Amino acid sequence: MGQLKSMDLPEPGSHATTDASAARPSKSHWWLWVLVIAGVVVGIWYFRGSRIPSEASDPSAPATSGRGRGGAGGMGNFVVPVVVAAAQRGDLPVYFNGLGTVTAFNTVTARSRVDGQIVNVAFKEGQFVHEGDLLVQIDPRPFQVQLEQAEGQLAKDQAQRKDADVNLERYKLLFKEGVIPQQQLDTQAALVGQFDGAITSDQSQIDNAKLQLTYCRITAPISGRVGLRLIDPGNIVHATDVSGLVVITQLQPIAVLFSLPQDELPQVSAKLRAGVQLSVDAFDRDDTQKIATGKLLTIDNQIDPTTGTYKLKSVFNNSDNALFPNQFVNMHLLVDTKHNLTIVPAAAIQRGPQGTYVYAVGSDNTVKIRTVAIAQTTGNRIGVSDGLNAGDLVVIDGQDKLQDGSKVNPTMAGGNNNGAQASTNAAPENPSAPPPPNSPRSPSGGRRR
Repeated sequence: MGQLKSMDLPEPGSHATTDASAARPSKSHWWLWVLVIAGVVVGIWYFRGSRIPSEASDPSAPATSGRGRGGAGGMGNFVVPVVVAAAQRGDLPVYFNGLGTVTAFNTVTARSRVDGQIVNVAFKEGQFVHEGDLLVQIDPRPFQVQLEQAEGQLAKDQAQRKDADVNLERYKLLFKEGVIPQQQLDTQAALVGQFDGAITSDQSQIDNAKLQLTYCRITAPISGRVGLRLIDPGNIVHATDVSGLVVITQLQPIAVLFSLPQDELPQVSAKLRAGVQLSVDAFDRDDTQKIATGKLLTIDNQIDPTTGTYKLKSVFNNSDNALFPNQFVNMHLLVDTKHNLTIVPAAAIQRGPQGTYVYAVGSDNTVKIRTVAIAQTTGNRIGVSDGLNAGDLVVIDGQDKLQDGSKVNPTMAGGNNNGAQASTNAAPENPSAPPPPNSPRSPSGGRRR
């Protein structure tokens, strides 16, 4: 009994402490198992993701087990929906584009040439007036009085001149009879000459008074649109006033000044020297809507060294008043036309290490990469000089899902699919079937517009 008592027996609760201490290391490393499981999942996802594109890039490779023709991972027979357009044969214009500002062909500030009070304003603000129309009437009464005074002085001088002329004739008879000396005759003749001079001066005063009366009627010197009036009736105006009475701008025709790079000067200058009339189109600020069509008038005589550009002046009839002074416009100068090109939409052109190319759709609904040579680009149309023929179908939407030899389901641009179906013989077996997972038609890979 003594030996039993001397043995070290575990105290109550010691087993629980030992088990807890043994289990603590395993629970403290639970995150290692989470990392291992996550690594396995990522590896499987990466393996499947890299294998599917490799199968899609080699359609002729045999399908692996479990991925047959209709399998969920099969990419060999997958049909890519694309939008196509037909290449057309035609001419493509060559435009030089620049920024321009609309400028009134003529601008006149109407001013008073006499001093006086305004008694009438005969125009309305914003009104179109014609050359010679009355604009402002100044009080003419002071100048009418001056005219009457000049006419009265003329009548007086004419009467005196007549009397002097009668005396001169009398003196001539007396001089022949030797009654009066030569000096008295000469003095009388000089007196007649003085009255002739006075009459001429009086006539000039009359003309001046009539001219002042004419200046009291301020008329439009050109045809155009009047702006806001700068003075009201009842005010006194002077010939030395700087502000003027009203501004008239000629809108028909109207001019546009625009600039082009100096590298384009030789081609434009050669056309003008040859007598070719170049056409100019004015577009709105967004360069989307054409406003008016005119013609190139002339070019400036020097190049701006700070910008490396030169100025050109064009003229527009502006019969519909679409152009307005100081309006900002985009100018398209037609300088040439490229003939007999194959024209395709700009969206069809792709660029890569091999240069510019397009995806052409064959009769079996298979795309083929064709290298093309671009001859001219105008707007959203591109003229190709080599690599395509008229009538060829090119892909304009969905190229990011294509490779050389990919099967496609073409749809003509504009919603008309008759041309695409007529130009292809082999249609996909089941284009309405749901696409396989991770395919370009899946929700994760939407079509790019």
